[in-house]
Amino acid sequence: MHRTSGILLHPTSLPGPYGIGDLGPGAFGFVDFLQAAGQGLWQMLPLGPTGYGDSPYQCLSAFAGNPLLISPDLLAEDGWLDAADLAGPTFPDERVDFGAVRRWKLDLLGLAWERFRERAGAEDREAFAAFCRGQAHWLDAYVLYAGLKATHEQRPWTEWPQKLALRAPAALAAWGEVHAEGLERERFLQFLFARQWRRLRAYARERGVRLVGDIPIFVAHDSSEVWSHPEWFYLDAQGVPEVVAGVPPDYFSATGQRWGNPLYRWDRLAETGYGFWVDRLRHTLELVDLVRIDHFRGFAAYWEIPGEEATAVRGRWVPGPGRDLFRALREALGAELPLIAEDLGVITEDVEALRDDLELPGMAILQFAFESTEGGFGNNQYLPHNHRRNLVVYTGTHDNNTVLGWWAGAEEPLRDHVQRYLNTDGAEVHWDLIRAALASVADAALFPLQDALGLGAEGCMNRPGTTQGNWNWRLASAGLTPDLAARLRELCGLYGRLSHPAD
Repeated sequence: MHRTSGILLHPTSLPGPYGIGDLGPGAFGFVDFLQAAGQGLWQMLPLGPTGYGDSPYQCLSAFAGNPLLISPDLLAEDGWLDAADLAGPTFPDERVDFGAVRRWKLDLLGLAWERFRERAGAEDREAFAAFCRGQAHWLDAYVLYAGLKATHEQRPWTEWPQKLALRAPAALAAWGEVHAEGLERERFLQFLFARQWRRLRAYARERGVRLVGDIPIFVAHDSSEVWSHPEWFYLDAQGVPEVVAGVPPDYFSATGQRWGNPLYRWDRLAETGYGFWVDRLRHTLELVDLVRIDHFRGFAAYWEIPGEEATAVRGRWVPGPGRDLFRALREALGAELPLIAEDLGVITEDVEALRDDLELPGMAILQFAFESTEGGFGNNQYLPHNHRRNLVVYTGTHDNNTVLGWWAGAEEPLRDHVQRYLNTDGAEVHWDLIRAALASVADAALFPLQDALGLGAEGCMNRPGTTQGNWNWRLASAGLTPDLAARLRELCGLYGRLSHPAD
């Protein structure tokens, strides 16, 4: 990774008239802003369709794209919607109302499907057919799962009729025959997402902006993969997880985090040559240029929580697949895997050894840098003077408060340390941390857009340990000003991080 910098912003947070950010004009405009600001990276969260709680880390599929990101404007350009179709309810500008957006937009996408069937020429029909053939290895199972979920009021698959939940072949075949048209519509939505995404990625690449994706180590229990391949997970006979994923008590939560994801039977995956992981990473790298692996430490050892436990306090560390998995990935995809290891939390020597053996960049969070460690403040590994080149430094992530929100709640010893270390009075502490990240020796520096905008806690994307009110922050349409781009570009030039289209 060459020396560069970028901004973390999930596409759902982009401005636009349809209640949620999408892959249309707002996304292309953000790429233009990144180019003007000298930024070479656009990092986003997982892109899959979300389930309960709207968390992109609990997607309904490890492969499918979120239909809510499909741009109505681009559908109108392609002829699958008319201008009059785009008139809809008035949505709030500052937050995503996922329920209202989902109801309106899925109806709109259904109309686009009808128009496609009426109007599509031979070239478009063949493109759709080719997409379905090329993606059948995941698409067929996903559309069946999504269709079943829709006809069962979006309930988890363990609450469907038993023959469907446990995939009795005759029952699935009969159901699929009755609902064949609905399954084709689901395929079409994935075709639309893929087509629009390719346009955006090409546009970004032409302007020197590389896309950074995100793969959660675990998949959601209510997902196509767990439903279609229960043998890969620790489930009982009815499909209920026997043990689940999470992390022990840490900085974010005194009771830890019980994520609830089912845990892999890594031995079963190893018997297949880790085919699921090979396919998953290959598919993601068709969408983005770099991939952040969320909860990298779980490959060395993961926190196993009994399924009946309400919190993550009672659990145990269990060895993960380690180098064996990455050996398989490299054999299938190439030795130079463009990965970022999210190595936050309880990091032990085996995690660091795995990361370093694979020569992957880890992460440093500046909000964590000013807490004391054993031996004193100056020894904190996240302080810029302790950084290394093979590293990605952040002011904060989607799981942190904004810098100004963090600063507002900081106690005096921490404030004093920040002010003395950065030689600042704290009046623009968000810019102080952005400057420190850009000045770092680390190859890549990233920061949430909320920090560049100087937003307080109202700009939080996620509050770990909570289930309501997350993931819905949106950017105001007037937020990306020329002055902001110029200030970022000046700092990137000062610290040797300017991006160029030829990069």
